[in-house]
Amino acid sequence: MALLDIKDLRVDIDTPAGVLHAVRGVDLSVEPGETLCIVGESGCGKSMTAMAVLGLLPATAKRRADYLRFEGKDIDALSPRALEDLRGARIGMIFQDPMTGLNPTLTIGRQLTETYLRHVSRSAAAARERAIALLGEVGIRDAAARLSQYPHELSGGLRQRVMIAMALIAEPQLIIADEPTTALDVTVQAQVLAVLRRLQTRYGVGLILITHDLGVVAAIADRVNVMYAGEVVETGTVREVLLSPSHPYTRALLSCVPDPRKRARSALGSIPGRVPTLIGSMRGCAFAGRCAEELPHCATTEIPAHPEGSSEICRCLRPTMDIPERAHV
Repeated sequence: MALLDIKDLRVDIDTPAGVLHAVRGVDLSVEPGETLCIVGESGCGKSMTAMAVLGLLPATAKRRADYLRFEGKDIDALSPRALEDLRGARIGMIFQDPMTGLNPTLTIGRQLTETYLRHVSRSAAAARERAIALLGEVGIRDAAARLSQYPHELSGGLRQRVMIAMALIAEPQLIIADEPTTALDVTVQAQVLAVLRRLQTRYGVGLILITHDLGVVAAIADRVNVMYAGEVVETGTVREVLLSPSHPYTRALLSCVPDPRKRARSALGSIPGRVPTLIGSMRGCAFAGRCAEELPHCATTEIPAHPEGSSEICRCLRPTMDIPERAHV
């Protein structure tokens, strides 16, 4: 049984200009212990999908789905209290910016132990012991002394490690990490990813990692969902998606990745055009108009999610065309 299983998730947001269809028919599943990366440009609906799962959408947004299940239970059927328990105890969240994800007025120790006391045990001693142990596990030295510090007293890398510890303190079954390495330099980014991978393996949790960085995808993913304009356009294993991409958008994304094998000062790839507006109805392929492989009827024909005979998603009328030279990963 899948840990998280979603069918036809949609998120609509009321705006002065009309209804914005931020998430359009997303299917998603995560197995225990699996790492699923959701990748795509900024504004494609990655974070909105995660917020929909957690029930943290803005007041103007409406969520609907054929089903939205965690551990076989319908999330939509949960009471507000049960949903709070799910978020704290069964699903952990790592936010993009730890300076906004952490409360600047509370110590690190207070924020770590608060989650433990709410969802695991009323014992303050046990909460403190667990907090110190987890800070050590995420690679923070002098963990006991760090409990009395405030977020601004830590570096960006240490704050992100604290966020990882907070996500794990109640021993959840699933972690959702929203761009957890975006604000970090390359060296610290690699360290944080290594910590995530090691702790995921140790605790056997599922991980949904949201990113626009294909290097992060290559480093940590088991499976990949590629999103564009609010919908998943391609799914597959990390090797399938990065080495043999089927959708033109995935190939275009990969062409934008700098390749160390190319000569210095070679031009970087880019995707021409603009992302379409998500306000109002959209019938054909959302990537039509930017796609180098566009067919005359791509913009007007409803695109099936699954090519015939495939269990993977590839929203394209010509997914089996010849694939260009494989990307360097």
